[in-house]
Amino acid sequence: MSLVNVEELVHIPADPVTLDGWLVLPGGAEAIVVFAHGSGSSRHSPRNKFVAEALQGEGLGTLLFDLLTREEDALYANRFNVPLLTDRLKSATRWIVQQPKAKGLAVGYFGASTGAAASLWAAADLGKDVRAVVSRGGRPDLAGPVLDRVEAPTLLIVGGRDYAVIDLNRGAYKRLTAVKDMKIIAGATHLFEEHGALEQVAHAAAEWFIRHLSSTEHTTAA
Repeated sequence: MSLVNVEELVHIPADPVTLDGWLVLPGGAEAIVVFAHGSGSSRHSPRNKFVAEALQGEGLGTLLFDLLTREEDALYANRFNVPLLTDRLKSATRWIVQQPKAKGLAVGYFGASTGAAASLWAAADLGKDVRAVVSRGGRPDLAGPVLDRVEAPTLLIVGGRDYAVIDLNRGAYKRLTAVKDMKIIAGATHLFEEHGALEQVAHAAAEWFIRHLSSTEHTTAA
């Protein structure tokens, strides 16, 4: 746990590449949320940055990072290569928990679109090392083979007018066996661009992470 505020550009080794990220740790933070962006996006995603700032306001640390290098992202197929994205997320997770300033922090994932699939795959692989997952407009169906192995409490957030994705989330929700919930934001489309929609996403995510990444639950689960 860092007792001082940390805000810094970081470089995450993910053999054979290095990924850039932005790490924020409010003083006294007990948990950190690692963000996995969607296809065609990056650590600069304005929607993820908005949610990250809301989480920071609640005392949670955040790590936004690029799942792909610029050269890799230029190859369209890489954006939907869920096994590759999952490996990158696991590399970032292993890296952050080894940093002295983040030592002992509970880890959660916030995934958007394909990043949500990578979050669920990584959570299934890492087991109790991942304490909570939130999916925003995600594709949890792409993690279908491992949904029953996910141990982390999982919240699926979908726009009420994102009709195709709602159906995909409902199907995945039925297959999840961990603690779970699904929140539909009325009137919102896939990118939650409608007035107040992203604020609702941030509020729901913050509540979920605070509930499941708390020091009490972290200690009990260890």
